Amino acid sequence: MSDTTAERPRSAAQEARIDLSHGSGGRAMRDLVNDVFLSAFANPALAALEDQARIPLADLCVAGDRLAFTTDSYVVDPLFFPGGDIGELAVNGTVNDLAVSGAVPLYLSCGVILEEGFALADLRRIVESMARAAEAAGVQIVTGDTKVVPKGAADKLFIHTSGVGAIPAGVEIAAGRARPGDRILVNGFIGDHGVAILAARGDLALQVPIESDTRPLNGLVRALLDACPQVHCLRDATRGGLATVLNEFAESAGVCMEFEEAAIPVRDEVRGVSEILGLDPLYYANEGVLVAIVPESCADRALAAMRAHPAGAQAASIGEVTAEPAGRVVMRSGFGGGRIVDMLIGEQLPRIC
Repeated sequence: MSDTTAERPRSAAQEARIDLSHGSGGRAMRDLVNDVFLSAFANPALAALEDQARIPLADLCVAGDRLAFTTDSYVVDPLFFPGGDIGELAVNGTVNDLAVSGAVPLYLSCGVILEEGFALADLRRIVESMARAAEAAGVQIVTGDTKVVPKGAADKLFIHTSGVGAIPAGVEIAAGRARPGDRILVNGFIGDHGVAILAARGDLALQVPIESDTRPLNGLVRALLDACPQVHCLRDATRGGLATVLNEFAESAGVCMEFEEAAIPVRDEVRGVSEILGLDPLYYANEGVLVAIVPESCADRALAAMRAHPAGAQAASIGEVTAEPAGRVVMRSGFGGGRIVDMLIGEQLPRIC
């Protein structure tokens, strides 16, 4: 073997950990991109390796008459948790932000900030998880960026994703469209993601058999719209949970969101953890829960369509939209009383997504 061959830099595939050279723009960075990202996200738009993805406008126009564009960052701690990891979360979260506008999600970008010393095996695991999630959601990751910062300048790995989709003609979904008489629907159990992350952190020595609900919701939204094209409002209940979403709807539309406490789908394990810690499941982050405001005329069809979909098997009608008190959320208890449910000041659990 010649001296030249012996001195050749090892490829990313041979390295055990990320170092600063992997963000330098040179051979090490190229090897990292090729070995880890391109092999997992393979598609024609990404394979061109231009500084931007080039998407034919005709492809977007076939799917709809308006563009939906969203962006989000993911800093969840820990990176791996029961039911998922930061990579799957990043893809599903961005897909869902597009889906709740009524859009058909099509293309994602992926920006990764890596801390020096991060294990390459963990990066591969996360990227492969992203690839599987993208395939399941029917989207392509078509462009991206990688940066490496010195040890201590970040916490292991952060991911930034943006997404593009097309909104079909005739779909008009917005927070301000809620009207008195509308029904409030949710697609399943609330609080699973928040409790799964809390348990995974290990700070409280909790042994809770709960997994994150992270999943793509675009298929569920399509089934819902097929059954009830007049859906007024949709939003995924991530940070701030169900209570925050309902407050956003109430404020935007100038109406009251009134729901029954007993109608909220919550697992017994989530209720138990909440009672122990003095936390409220209404504010837990979710990664696979959406809230829909639909006209009374199609509410039963909408609920049946949600329950027929795997992501909505536990869907429930939890209340209705009323005129007063405007801009408020009211929870009715089993004893007939009601209380105002406000937005949180701050956050129950930091770095939840």
